[in-house]
Amino acid sequence: MSDKIHSVPDLPDAAVHIWRVPLLATPAALAYYHSLLAPDERARAARFHFEIHRQHFAIARARMRILLSAYSGCLPVQLAFSYTSYGKPYLSHPSLVFNLSHAHEMAIFGVTRNRAIGVDIEHIRADLATDDIANRYFSKEEIRALRALPAEQRCAAFFRCWTRKEAYIKARGEGLSMPLADFEVCLEETEELWLSNHQDPHEGARWQLRNVPAPAGYVAAAAVQGCDLNFKYIDWSDAPPTAA
Repeated sequence: MSDKIHSVPDLPDAAVHIWRVPLLATPAALAYYHSLLAPDERARAARFHFEIHRQHFAIARARMRILLSAYSGCLPVQLAFSYTSYGKPYLSHPSLVFNLSHAHEMAIFGVTRNRAIGVDIEHIRADLATDDIANRYFSKEEIRALRALPAEQRCAAFFRCWTRKEAYIKARGEGLSMPLADFEVCLEETEELWLSNHQDPHEGARWQLRNVPAPAGYVAAAAVQGCDLNFKYIDWSDAPPTAA
């Protein structure tokens, strides 16, 4: 296999590219992906209890490296990540900013320039969409909105809320030091969304929160600093990628 990926779309300053990346690979591809990882990434993969989770982590990180190599001009193995105090990876590249999230058999990767970005994807599981979790992590307004929905719609709405909140706190890079109940997001299915921070009434205008189209059984979201941004959704494949 080659260290070079197919060409990626141009990434001007106002662009945001969201890649939808499946986490399945042949044994030969998986061996190649492991060869791209740094020692600390291999160590993190090894800490997963189940082999399938080790594979998913390795595929996600390796494909992230391949994509970043295409945007930065470096080989995948040459990329060196640093980490914030909350564990968010970043590059020394002067303008390239990215974020990765994976769940079950899918990942999403967001990349932009000179602005904070956070992405999140979740595999919808009814056993996790509980009132206890909502009461612990959602704002009072989000809980009321969730309970106002018909019962058959609440599970998907729960995960829409969760992914949007996760994308926002990942974009801010503060981890769970920022209480999830201190801000709220909308639960609707529309693409362009709103958020409201109880501590700062101007915070919502600083971000674009987007619903990311995802395969059946998944929900995904992105939060990006700035306004008037151009979002492009792209599917990874072993053939040249296509924009959606």
